[in-house]
Amino acid sequence: MTAPPDLPGDAARHRPWPLCRRCCGIALDMGSARTRVWIAGKGTVVDVPTVTFPGTGAIHPVQRGTIVDAPGCARMLQRLLGHRLPRFTRPMVIVTTSVLDGVAHRTRARDAVEVLRPRSVLTVPSARSIALAADADMSRPLVVVDIGAHLTEAVLLCDGAVTDAHRTAVGTSDLGETTTPEQIVEAVVAMLTAIRRHDRTSRTAGALRRGILLAGGGALRPEITYALTARLKAPLRMVPAPHTAAVRGAARLLQAAHTHPEVRFTDPRGRTHTARADAHPAPP
Repeated sequence: MTAPPDLPGDAARHRPWPLCRRCCGIALDMGSARTRVWIAGKGTVVDVPTVTFPGTGAIHPVQRGTIVDAPGCARMLQRLLGHRLPRFTRPMVIVTTSVLDGVAHRTRARDAVEVLRPRSVLTVPSARSIALAADADMSRPLVVVDIGAHLTEAVLLCDGAVTDAHRTAVGTSDLGETTTPEQIVEAVVAMLTAIRRHDRTSRTAGALRRGILLAGGGALRPEITYALTARLKAPLRMVPAPHTAAVRGAARLLQAAHTHPEVRFTDPRGRTHTARADAHPAPP
């Protein structure tokens, strides 16, 4: 579809960020402990505790990877991002979600993001986002382990899609209280064993031989990584800056979605158009 007459030539083109001035993009990772936000053209601009202050003390709207207070998340996003977004723009937003959180969690995430008046909202499994941040070859089976502050996940990806996943409600923030590094290691080993047992093909075994992609704050804890290597007898591949991998991967997906030839955008007059197919390449 070509642009309307009053947006001729180059002015109609939907350019890659940060050159495109017609729209804004946000990649959002709302974890139990920290919220990280990437804004198109600015990079990662927010990395703060996931907490809101309704007047009765601090409230944690995300617990063990699940949104329990969508209005609280909305208030937090308004406080963090309301003054950072260009006026009269409607951003495209990509939100990372835990693989096993289900439809209810994704609905609550979209409800919370509505405070930003988004043009569109997409959700992406954190494991896929991590793989994107690591430039992993997703044409082959891949095992991703994400050891977060309050949640640990083990996921098998095949052709970039989630084939199997397990989670344990324990993470690095529990260390020193009721949890030891050995317990987190045991939880990861148990989840990977379950994935391998359920897989009637050789995909999991092949992925483990190639190496486990490790992300989350737990990837920075040598007492966990060394023990995992010894127990699994499989190589670990650390994602660069593993604690921010999810939001960086979501940012890459956001950029790809933004430059897709069928992407829709809203011009300054509030009218919606479909960018021309020859304006930019399709995502890889």
